[in-house]
Amino acid sequence: MTIAPEHRSLLTVHTHARGKRSPVTCRLKCNDACLHPAPNESANEYFKDVVSSVLSRRAMLGTLAVAAGAVVIGAQGVGAPSAAAATLPEGRFPGHGGRGLAFGAIDPQPVDVDALVVPEGYTWDPIIRWGDPILPGGRTFDPNNQSPQQQAKQFGYNCDYLDILPIRPREKHRGTRGILVSNLEYTNPETMFPPTERYWDIAADGSRTKNAYSRAIERAAHGMAVVEVRRRGTGKPWDYQRISVLNRRIHMDTEFVLDGPAAGSDLLKTAADSTGRRVLGTMNNCAGGTTPWGTVLSGEENFNGYFVAAGANPTADARYGIGSSTSYGWEADEPRFAQSEGYENEANRFGWIVELDPYDPDSKPVKHTAMGRFKHEGANVTLSRKGHAVAYMGDDQAFDYVYKFVSKDRVAKGDSRWARRHNKTLLSEGDLFVAKFTGDSPAAEIDGSGALPSDGAFDGTGEWLPLVQDGRSKVAGMSVEEVLVYTRLAADKVGATKMDRPEDVEISPVTGRIYVACTNNSGRTPTSTVEGATEPNPRTHKVVNGATINGNRDGHVVEIIPSGDQTSTRFTWNLLIVAGDPAVEGTYFAGYPKERVSPISCPDNLAFDAEGNLWISTDGQPSSSGIAKCDGLFKVPVTGRERGHVQQFLSVPAGAETCGPLVDSRDGMVYVNVQHPGEDGTFAAPQSFFPDYVPAGVRPEAGDFRGPRPTVVQVYRERRSPWGGGDRDRD
Repeated sequence: MTIAPEHRSLLTVHTHARGKRSPVTCRLKCNDACLHPAPNESANEYFKDVVSSVLSRRAMLGTLAVAAGAVVIGAQGVGAPSAAAATLPEGRFPGHGGRGLAFGAIDPQPVDVDALVVPEGYTWDPIIRWGDPILPGGRTFDPNNQSPQQQAKQFGYNCDYLDILPIRPREKHRGTRGILVSNLEYTNPETMFPPTERYWDIAADGSRTKNAYSRAIERAAHGMAVVEVRRRGTGKPWDYQRISVLNRRIHMDTEFVLDGPAAGSDLLKTAADSTGRRVLGTMNNCAGGTTPWGTVLSGEENFNGYFVAAGANPTADARYGIGSSTSYGWEADEPRFAQSEGYENEANRFGWIVELDPYDPDSKPVKHTAMGRFKHEGANVTLSRKGHAVAYMGDDQAFDYVYKFVSKDRVAKGDSRWARRHNKTLLSEGDLFVAKFTGDSPAAEIDGSGALPSDGAFDGTGEWLPLVQDGRSKVAGMSVEEVLVYTRLAADKVGATKMDRPEDVEISPVTGRIYVACTNNSGRTPTSTVEGATEPNPRTHKVVNGATINGNRDGHVVEIIPSGDQTSTRFTWNLLIVAGDPAVEGTYFAGYPKERVSPISCPDNLAFDAEGNLWISTDGQPSSSGIAKCDGLFKVPVTGRERGHVQQFLSVPAGAETCGPLVDSRDGMVYVNVQHPGEDGTFAAPQSFFPDYVPAGVRPEAGDFRGPRPTVVQVYRERRSPWGGGDRDRD
């Protein structure tokens, strides 16, 4: 159900958004990054014609799969009417391609479908929603009576990264008890708060601005959450535990430890912390990763949108996109967000990788300066043959970079207390690198259309350029502390490769290959003053129905193959997918027949199942034909005959983004975080009713809300009774 509200914008928004992405989300989530000139103004020259060995070409043979229908399970999952499922388009053969979870691919859903759509034979339930209480003293959520104190005891807003860990670190599989860990990225006050004087300053003309009370609630809604969950058996749905000694909320008043080579530096000291080793809070926590030793990493992404540009280093502030005002307004409440006298370094204390131990509720989370400071989408760790921790990271900005960190020390085997204590120090010291990609095709063959060069693939070689190595700076004119605090400036100096918003970076558990989601880049156009088409970023425009649309609107996925061990500084690479509507020229799906793939655009978060299939969640998907579609989750085999066979598994409700995918093929379950549903609505005129779907005129039950709530969702097989129909009995 979708309502077209009488909407009065409470923010200054712009019309630069494309597809389904709302200008409101652009303003709140990334501070209108696409509207401003790219902070990267470096004039690096990278792509030269080279003679190198590259991946062998292969002829991709597609196989026909059994067509299956899609079922919309949105409102009906909780007792309200469902949307109608679309029929499969002629000529596409979705099905059970590849190993792992079997399903029939669903169709893309129109942008106004306010339902969670999953394949036939599956159903869904919420695990936990914004406002659900998780700490002692937390009350049942009442959307009309929110407070900072209650929000600090409740599940926060706009969940992103997600994992469900076994209840004990030594266990290898999820049993009947687990620990759910989720990032809570940012807030949308228009959909959160009632239009009353309790939350807003209301002017005579009726315009509203947030007051200090609602801003305090926002700060409590940011951060992370740790929640115990239980179920009756594998493959069955989870319920969260309202009270558990493991439950925890991380927010803007939580104390963090700064560690690593930059900890204690003058660049990190403030009036509130003369040591430069402790900081309150974490913000804009986007994607993350779970380490082999059972801790969770969280990336502080668009931190620039919370600070006013009055810092000690104006050049660095500009490079990180810190402006003269914010949409949050927290600078009116705390001097650190204004970077006023004594707090000139406060912004330097954000933009790090955070490590949290969910098994130790009393431990302080750590910000690792050794891993560099930028707009971290997240970090994912694998182990080298000799036991070094190797982390891959993306800097989510147009024309920014891909990074790698290699620990100095090696992992300790086993699950003893000593081993866990040692392993939690692995990310505190090591070498930091940034990627340089080189194409192997003549520059003239990369014309910006997405058309493949004559050798049949976008591919080439690459090198990890050192920024800090063996405890020394490898960047001329910069100390180790400066490299780590101003990592973007350091990467500019060494000539790293500008990419199209490199977001999540994941490592295949089967092959060890690395995959980078480049979401999009509206600034890479035929006349861009920053950079035009390059082989790793080959699209500057597309032609739809005879009209040229500038920019890389749909994004792509890069596959990196290390030349030896994960610690190697050399690699080869290729583009697995050049995303978009397969009916439009300039798309590519690893050679798989285009007529058999699901349309996909704006890849964001990545995940792997146990069989080695890649799963891609999307953010801002504009179905390349110019008609916006709901975002979704897609399965893509990356090896064998099915390589490149994109198949859509689910679609999220109106206005929402698909985040934090987790695929447990052993249990036959899939988990996603549904972020910012109904993003362009208001509290009084919602544009989504997910997930409670309270019918019009019906008073919500205690804890429910007739409006949108960011939610952790579980998708599982629907039990069938012998008489037909679904059976969702939890017993």
